[in-house]
Amino acid sequence: MFEIRIHGRGGQGVVTAAELLSVAAFNEGRHAQAFPSFGSERTGAPVVAFCRVGDKPIRLREPVAEPDALVVADSTLLLQVDVFASLRTDGYVLVNSERGWDELGLVEVCAQFPANRAVIVPATRLALTHVGRPVPNAALLGGFAALCGLISLRSVEVALREGFAGGVADANVAAAAGAYGFVASEMKEYSDA
Repeated sequence: MFEIRIHGRGGQGVVTAAELLSVAAFNEGRHAQAFPSFGSERTGAPVVAFCRVGDKPIRLREPVAEPDALVVADSTLLLQVDVFASLRTDGYVLVNSERGWDELGLVEVCAQFPANRAVIVPATRLALTHVGRPVPNAALLGGFAALCGLISLRSVEVALREGFAGGVADANVAAAAGAYGFVASEMKEYSDA
């Protein structure tokens, strides 16, 4: 079973991202579950969502304690919450930011992971470009697909089209594809180095 923990703030589509990730996995013939954990339910409050993907039925119902992958939708949480708590040392890290690891103060943290497993993606910028709103969830799903290969970009696109309609779906698919390309390019740079 592969477990994902997504950190963000209310209004960034974190819960929707977990749900769409589970739909994408389900569309690939796998078992999946997604659920959130809320503090105060208001825009801007920290939110955590969880997703599990497996080849067998998933009976666990508790929050993901030791994730295989971590997605951070809002880099300001890095200063407020221990988002890296219990992340596996061979895990994957995807952070939404325009700043580098050094500017985020995470050089030492990221040194614990193989170089091709920790990537920063400008998901909010991609969302603004394609969707017209600073909601990075679709872009993060595309970046996640490129980073770990758990799901395909095609499955992300299908899930987005199931979750949204018309132009909103098209815009979110474009944001996901943009992030997928960005992360794939970053991964290539790591492998070429």
